Amino acid sequence: MRAVKRSLLAELEQADLDRRQSAVLEKYAAGILSVESEWKAARQSRSLKSVLTNLQSMMGDTQRCMYCLDSHGTDIEHFWPKKPYPERMFRWPNLLLCCAECGRLKGDRFPLHDGQALLIDPTATDPWQDLDFDPTTENIFPRFDISTSAESRKGTATVELLRLDRREALAAGYRRTFKRLSQTVSNALGSPSLEAEQLFERLCDDDSHGLLGWCLEGTGQRVAPFSELREQRPEVWRWLIERFRER
Repeated sequence: MRAVKRSLLAELEQADLDRRQSAVLEKYAAGILSVESEWKAARQSRSLKSVLTNLQSMMGDTQRCMYCLDSHGTDIEHFWPKKPYPERMFRWPNLLLCCAECGRLKGDRFPLHDGQALLIDPTATDPWQDLDFDPTTENIFPRFDISTSAESRKGTATVELLRLDRREALAAGYRRTFKRLSQTVSNALGSPSLEAEQLFERLCDDDSHGLLGWCLEGTGQRVAPFSELREQRPEVWRWLIERFRER
C-alpha cells in the first residue's frame, strides 16, 4: 500500500454526487431506500463514470487497487460500506479504487474501535504508519507500535480483513518490487557518481507496490541496502526523503 493524494472533482461531478446523496438521505428517512438499486442506477451515469476515471488517474498509468497495489483497480469501492452507511454513499472522500479480490474480501465488513474506522484509508493516512513488510516472507503485517507495546490496531485489522499476509500472488508481486528497489540502490552505491534526482526517478519507476515509503520512512530504512545508503550517503538520503514527501 501507499499514501494516495486525493484529487478534486470537477464542479459538475461534485454537484451530481451531492444531489444524489441528498436524494439517498431523503429516501432513507422515509424508509424507502434500496441501496443496491440506487447505486446500480447511478453507476451508469456519466458523472459516476467520471468519478471512476478520476480514481484511476489518482493511481497513475497502472491504475492499481488502492488497497493491495497488486491488481488492476476495476471499480469504485465504498470505504465505509454503502449498505450499513448510506449517509456516505455518494461522498467523494468515501470512494476508492478497488480490485475484485480486495472488494470480495472486504464486502460489508468494516471493523470499528470507539466509532473510528480500523481499516486503513490510503487517501487519508500513510499506510506504513500502521503496516510493515517482511523482506524474507514478502508479506505485509501489522507494524509494532512502541508507544503502546503492541501491534497497530489499524494494521492488524487491515491485514486480517484483506488477508495481506496470506495471498501468495500478492507476496510475489511485493517480492519483485523489493528486489528491483534493492538492486537500484545497490547499483547507485557502486556508482562513482551518484545523482540523487536520477536515483529517485529510478526508484519511483521501480516502485509498483508502494514499498518506497517503507524503504525511506518505515522500518525498511534499517534494511540493507537502504541502511547502507543512509549511512554512506546521508546527504543523498535526506534529499530522497524530502523529495518523496513533496511528491
